[in-house]
Amino acid sequence: MTETAGDDSSASDLGEDSSAPDLEASTRRYYETSDVDAFYDAVWGGEDIHIGLYAHEREAIADASRHTVRHVADRVEDLLGPDAAVLDLGSGYGGSARALAERFGCRVSALDLSEEHNVRHRAANARRGLDNLIEVVSGSLNRLPYEAHRFDVVWSLEVLCHVADREGALGEAVRVLKPGGALVFSDVMAAEDASAQELRPALSRLGVRSLATPSFYRDRLSGLGLELDFEDRTEDLATHYARLHEEVRLRSGELRGVISPAYVDGLLANLPLWVDITRRGLLRWGIFHARRAAAG
Repeated sequence: MTETAGDDSSASDLGEDSSAPDLEASTRRYYETSDVDAFYDAVWGGEDIHIGLYAHEREAIADASRHTVRHVADRVEDLLGPDAAVLDLGSGYGGSARALAERFGCRVSALDLSEEHNVRHRAANARRGLDNLIEVVSGSLNRLPYEAHRFDVVWSLEVLCHVADREGALGEAVRVLKPGGALVFSDVMAAEDASAQELRPALSRLGVRSLATPSFYRDRLSGLGLELDFEDRTEDLATHYARLHEEVRLRSGELRGVISPAYVDGLLANLPLWVDITRRGLLRWGIFHARRAAAG
């Protein structure tokens, strides 16, 4: 799940002023629609709504998205186990939370802005027998309802690109992280030299008016005292949007039976813009793995 963007601390600002509460309300309206849910179910797989890591360019989108979850978990495997506490920021339908709980037996606090998504998330957890390991909470990344130093791992996949105050959200994530713990996240970012004008047409459909850059995250995480590594997987971003466009184009007739024709038409108009800006090198995507120093 996401929170619509609009901060002044990142690159490619589209020049609109909106308060965080207004942005959160608009995000709920966008993501709590039957068309968006149907699109994610029919095209993305309905479980892991993330950019995929592709073994080959024809791989199924849902499979590649699951690969992302497993790969990111591998980066922090040493911190995970039955005694570990994980915070999943922007947990959406709960794919990451369930994958972590099933694989490691850890306890996961899953926070998302959308109560509708959270209802669906809780129901899926109960069906899988995981509701004893996963707590689903409605809330904002900028106001985490947790005490300091609570979590071994703070996790987030493609959520910060939509957050109103990214710098504040990073500070909150580090606040609740235990000494020696890890903040691990992926994000869609602007290339360092990309302009707002070049990105605006693609971003407009989602209501996202700015993107961070890799250097923004490096600088902020270093300033928060974390040691970090960035794994640049931009080539997978290009493959992902090409696959989304292909699926919608080839299945447009079928999709019009489960998604409104107007929404399908919007996808057919907007997804080629994403394909274009990724192929032109205007976007970056990758995985940040940042560790907090151990106590003492």
